[in-house]
Order: sequence, then structure tokens, then C-alpha cells
Amino acid sequence: MTTTVVIVGAGPTGLTLACGLARQGVAVRVIEKAAAFHTGSRGKTLNPRSLEVLADLGLAERLAAAGRTHLPFRKYFAGEFVSEAEPFAGVRPTATTPYPASLWLPQTRVERLLRERLADYGVKVELATELVDFRQDAAGVEVRLADGGRIAAEYLVACDGGRSTVRKLLGIPFVGEGDPEPMMVCGDVEVDGLDAGAWHQWFGPQGVFMLCPFEGSRRWQLQASPETDAEGRMVAPSLESFQRLAALHTGRADLRLTNATWLSTWRVNVRVAERYRAGRVFLAGDCAHVHPTAGGLGMNTGIQDAWNLAWKLGYVLRGLAAPALLDTYQEERLPIAAWTLDVTTAGMAAVTKGISTPGVGVEAGRVGDLTGLSLGYRWGRLAADGDLLDGPLRAGDRAPDAPCTGPDGEPARLFEHFAGDHFTLLGFGPGARPALAELPDHVRPVHLDDPDGTARGAYGITGDALVLVRPDNHVALTAPATARAEVLAYLTALGAAG
Repeated sequence: MTTTVVIVGAGPTGLTLACGLARQGVAVRVIEKAAAFHTGSRGKTLNPRSLEVLADLGLAERLAAAGRTHLPFRKYFAGEFVSEAEPFAGVRPTATTPYPASLWLPQTRVERLLRERLADYGVKVELATELVDFRQDAAGVEVRLADGGRIAAEYLVACDGGRSTVRKLLGIPFVGEGDPEPMMVCGDVEVDGLDAGAWHQWFGPQGVFMLCPFEGSRRWQLQASPETDAEGRMVAPSLESFQRLAALHTGRADLRLTNATWLSTWRVNVRVAERYRAGRVFLAGDCAHVHPTAGGLGMNTGIQDAWNLAWKLGYVLRGLAAPALLDTYQEERLPIAAWTLDVTTAGMAAVTKGISTPGVGVEAGRVGDLTGLSLGYRWGRLAADGDLLDGPLRAGDRAPDAPCTGPDGEPARLFEHFAGDHFTLLGFGPGARPALAELPDHVRPVHLDDPDGTARGAYGITGDALVLVRPDNHVALTAPATARAEVLAYLTALGAAG
């Protein structure tokens, strides 16, 4: 099969994009220069919006089984217990938000589940396959590999991290700043003598030491202020250093760390690519933006980059939209990256300041809405708001879930209708029924009787109306119930040349 899209990098961003394209029948190859899959935990939370994305890909049950949604933060100061709080205590699914809390699980498990889903579409990650160069022209892209091989494709997407080879070859500036010295040491360890039912956070005058457990595993993620030697130089992360840090911060002689893996450091880096596209090459995930860890948005922002790009690239390749649609990827996602850099920088500052205050933990970094549910694209050219929504929801926003009726007349949910790569046309009220007939194949009609008004309340609809929902589950257009022509014109415009 001829390759249509080459994806460089097999992290959550690249794998989400690959699944989104392969589901549409796009011939995709995922190349990864590492000889083996990563085993370190790295990112450890999926926020509610990412859970909606991955549920659309059919991974909801497998993710729920792999992680946990409620994790208490147990906080200490200068070695003494201060308090315990669970940031999502009492938060439960609602009619409009099926995933209201973050899911705690290591990034390795997310990647494994995505690889399994990708394999369902007949695609496997190609390890030890390194891009060293590429060239592009109006007809396509040719990728050149370290082993001398070449791959011809129509598009190339770089998901190869903050040190991206592709971004550097393009010469796209990575604008921002970073600290020269690491702020934290990290690793995966096994821990004896500690309750695995909480994320333990020791703060104090000497810095921070944290141990976060993972569901169904003996592994814990360790994050700590670096150890320094007599000259004030940072000591490289190791099991021996981790054990000394544990004794220093906890004051406990019985806490034993063993089997340290994924020894790493982390430094503050706040940067964003000047642009996300150069011809037939796109940037996504850490390749396009890096930011502080506060709020755990790194893996999530990359997944949501991929979700935005996947349907657009697929629609262009399937002939359902003109290439101009691809310009909206940067238009919509670059402002989200700017917001992410701002909110995580503010969150990191709040946590750093809180180190000296007993009872403060990493929850101090939650200075904005980190669920991802409020983020949308109202400013984009794809948002056609007919001023029909009587409430906070507008075109460009995330489309809420709600109970409805399935094709067989049985109870269903809007998210079940949304799942897939089609547009969904919601018809509110009897006056909307005629507009739902004889639509293009890539548009699914859903008439809402909505006897209890839940869907109307979620969408801010008070009369008969039409709401067109994009394949990535954002509101595309709102229109009167009789405005079938307006809906068709919107869809036609996506395929217009230029």
C-alpha cells in the first residue's frame, strides 16, 4: 500500500494521530528512532478532554481498567504529616460530562493501548527507523532514513518531541526560554514502607520530594529537588541518590527504595514553534510546544493537537475538503499552546512559592481550567455561530454529551452518535426533521426529542434549531431549524478550492 502520511515519533501524539487517520482508511506509517518502546512512566495523567478523545477511539474501558480516577494528595512539611485532600473528591459523571476527573496512569500504558488500537487497523510502529532528512515539493514529501531507505508520502507530521529533528531541519524557530540547570530529578522506583493509596508530597525548606503510585503496579514515580554535592553541583539521578533524598525529606529510616529505572532530569522550558506548518509538513505535540509540568498538560495537549489535525488531514486526503482546511490546524491550536504556556508557567510559580507553606501541594498549580473541557476555537474560521445558543456555549466550543435516543429507539448518548469521523447534524424540535433528510454520507443526522430538556440545556437551545458538530466534537455551526441550505453551504465551503 502506498504511504499517504508519515508520522515521526511514537508517543501519545503520534499514536493518536495515526489512529485517527488509519480509522479513516488513510495509509499511514509511524516511524520511531528508538530501538525499543519507552518503559519510563513520564506523563501520568489524562485530563477529561483527552479521555473523551480516546473514548471516541474505542479505548474508554481499557483506559479505565488501567488507571485510577481518584488519588488523594498526602502532604507533609519538613517531614511531618500536615493534611490529605483529593482534588476530585465528590466529582462524578454527569449527563453532559462523562469523564469529569483526570485519570492517573503512566504514559507507557497510554502508549501501549494506543499501539494496540493502531494494530487493529493493521498498522505497527516501526522501531529503529530514524528520519535524518527529507525534501518536499508540490507533489509530496520524501523521507530519508538513517539506514539509507526512503519513504514517499503526501504529508509528513513531526511528533518527535522538544528536540525535534524535523522542526530543526525546517528551520522553524522554537521561541521562548529555558533554565540551564535541571529543576527536578525523576525516576521510577519500587517503594517499601509507604501506603500506595495516595500521592505523597513532602515540601519544606530543602525543596520537594514526591512519590506517586500507579494502579496495579509496584512502580512509583519519583520527583524531587536535585541532590547537590559539597560544591553545590547537582548529583546525577541514581537509586543511591534517591534513597538519600528520601531520608533527607521524609526523615524516615524505614522507607526503602529499590529497582530504580527511567532515571531522568527535568528543567523548566517554555517554548513554542513560530508556526505549525511548512508546506506538506506539520508539527504537533512537544515538537510544537514545551512548558512546565504544572497541571499535567503535556501529554494532553499533544493528544488534542493530534485530534484536531487527524480529521482535517483525513478529510483532505479523502476528497471531502480542500487543502485550505489544513490551515485551520495552526489557526486553532497555536492559541491553545499560548494559553497552555501561560497557565502552566503561572502554575509552576504558584507551586514553587507554596513549597515554604505547610499544607500546600501540587494542587497549587491548578490556576486555570486544566480539564480541557472549556477550550475551544471560537476565533477560527470554522466557527459559524448563528446566535441561537442561549447560554455560554458558542460555535467552536466542545460539544457536550447528553442522553438521547439511538437508531433502534433505545436510550443512547450523543457521544455515541459523535464517535467516528463524520459530522453530526443535531435537529432540535419537530421543525428540524426535514433538514435531516438526504444529507451527504459523511454527515450523520440525529433528531432530538429531548423530553427532559437535558440536551437543550446543555446546548442552550430554546426553540427548534440545527447544530452541526465537527468530527472532533466541536460545534461547527448553529442555524434555524429551516436552514438546511446553510448547513449544506457550510459543508460545501470546506471542499471549495483555495
